[in-house]
Amino acid sequence: MIPVTQQRYYSPEEYLELEETAEFRSEYHAGEIIPMTGGTPNHNLIAIYFTTAILAALRGQPYLIFMSDLRLWIPQRKIYTYPDVMVVPRPLELVEGRKDTITNPLMIAEVLSKSTESYDRGKKFEHYRTIPTFQEYILIDQYRMHVDQFSKTEEGRWLFSEYDGEGAVLSLTCAQLQISLPDIYQEIEFEAEEEE
Repeated sequence: MIPVTQQRYYSPEEYLELEETAEFRSEYHAGEIIPMTGGTPNHNLIAIYFTTAILAALRGQPYLIFMSDLRLWIPQRKIYTYPDVMVVPRPLELVEGRKDTITNPLMIAEVLSKSTESYDRGKKFEHYRTIPTFQEYILIDQYRMHVDQFSKTEEGRWLFSEYDGEGAVLSLTCAQLQISLPDIYQEIEFEAEEEE
């Protein structure tokens, strides 16, 4: 008979305690701790250029922009995660007793990788949609100049738009700004068979 190993489940408090001293970041999904994979240079550069463009456009407006080091709590799904980029309206809402975990993103952007694309487009988007303040989801391809956008209407419906190629200009609805795709993909060298 093959011995059955039991899955260890952690409380949110146990996860947060472990995360404070962990060498590598992990996400928390309803009791499970899931190690995060590393990204490619293109993944990192795209996130930086996208964030830089948003920072320049939103300077002086009532928003804060964060990259992947700030944790997000999704209470309805009991998930702690680290989105690539978040635009958050002021005032910043933090989990009680924490200074490193927010709860009120307006826009979330993820740079897609082969290993996470299916999750980012599917279940992760489903989880994000349970956040009351969440209004816009941006998916940035790292293998070609292409961006998908989901924007929530006043009626609560999600509209899909896609932007492709050097002439495309992404129009964010959450903060009324435009970013050309070449600004997001500066200095990116695409490789057809690039792997994470």
